[in-house]
Amino acid sequence: MAAISVVGVSGSPTRPSRTTALVDEVTRAVAASVGGESTVIELAPLLSELGAGPFRGDVGPNAREALEQVEAADVIVVGSPAYRATYTGLFKLFFDHVGQYALADKPIVLTATGGSDRHALLVEHQMRPLFGFFQALTLPLGIFANEGDFVDYRVESTELQARIATAVRRTLPLLASNLQLEATGDGIRLPVPEFARPDAF
Repeated sequence: MAAISVVGVSGSPTRPSRTTALVDEVTRAVAASVGGESTVIELAPLLSELGAGPFRGDVGPNAREALEQVEAADVIVVGSPAYRATYTGLFKLFFDHVGQYALADKPIVLTATGGSDRHALLVEHQMRPLFGFFQALTLPLGIFANEGDFVDYRVESTELQARIATAVRRTLPLLASNLQLEATGDGIRLPVPEFARPDAF
């Protein structure tokens, strides 16, 4: 069986980016918990390709590859900086090109960053409804980080790291159910085939 694919999407229009650092941290944490492979897609370099036209067929090859990676992923971690009280236009532009039913029932971990905790409701009031449209399985505990949680674009806050660990731990049962995996004390694993179980004979 192929490794579980955990794909992160950073909607920051700048590089380097605290949002990308957060998405990368969460993506790697989720992948480690499920024994999967992590990939992070930065949207900033794809802006011109995504804006090449209004339809999926208009986007450039790199943007098209990124869209296909997200649609094929087993788990997705999304993140955006707060901008004018919502996610960035770049973030919305990318998901405007995602197939309407491509994310149905797919586990999504929501993350966001902002200058202060006043922007924390971005996760619940803006991001969750967007992925509700896609009929995705948004995991219950979103992760918000402010500027004080980073040093040189690295996650340094122990409180933020603890929130990430808690979010991953609480989502394991949901991921196990959705991906038909078996929950264990320290993560989840692929199910043992019936013929390989000791009591199968």
